[in-house]
Amino acid sequence: MTEKLLTEIDSEGVATVTLNRPDVHNAFDDDLIRQLGETFDRLSQQPEVRALVLASNGKNFSAGADLNWMKRMAEYSEEDNRRDAAALAAMLHKLDTFPAPTIARVQGAAFGGAVGLVSCCDMAVAAERASFCLSEVKIGLLPATISPYVINAIGARHARRYFVTAERFSAQRAREIGLVSEVCQEGELDLEVQKLVNTILDNGPRAVAMAKQLAMSMSNRVINEELQGQTSALIAAVRVSPEGQEGLSAFLEKRAPSWMGSGEE
Repeated sequence: MTEKLLTEIDSEGVATVTLNRPDVHNAFDDDLIRQLGETFDRLSQQPEVRALVLASNGKNFSAGADLNWMKRMAEYSEEDNRRDAAALAAMLHKLDTFPAPTIARVQGAAFGGAVGLVSCCDMAVAAERASFCLSEVKIGLLPATISPYVINAIGARHARRYFVTAERFSAQRAREIGLVSEVCQEGELDLEVQKLVNTILDNGPRAVAMAKQLAMSMSNRVINEELQGQTSALIAAVRVSPEGQEGLSAFLEKRAPSWMGSGEE
């Protein structure tokens, strides 16, 4: 039986999680959602993981919800549907709060909940022919579970449009509204993803994880004396940490820091 989800970690600590249902356009069901959640949990506990790439096999990134799963949901009670949706919400939260930087690698179509997966990642690289659609209202449903992450990615104004129109939009448009970081030819997807990975690996591992958390925790905060005190205490602690000391020493001594190996810059 073909595995729905593939996971590998390379020698540099880059984890690649690959949706592996190309025959159904990588649509996800309750089983795949469970596997994704368990995988994100497991990888988040492995300190050697320095970046995570979310990818998929086949022509399309993901068509969203699996049709057979949707048929089952239609027969569920409201309480059953609530439990089912809660599992999806939990998985998305695990991806959104994953401790290492996350990159979505997008080809083909990314529809419905797949837009939620992309929105939960810190960065996304899309092939120029990729397309996106928040398609839920076409069948009388809502992008409810993914909505917080999509709104964080593209803003309320764009969400108010694409939530209600269910328009299909291009990779270029996705970049314009903030859903996608980079657009490239499909044959260059892996190269563009690797460029982002390389820039991450050049930086202090602990600092990268803390910087991601910093960006999330400081969003929409009131800049007052308390916040100034928190940020001042944070940078002071980091400066005297082993990684901070190594980074500063390497910079002043004009050498590569230890996390980049022993070669000179």
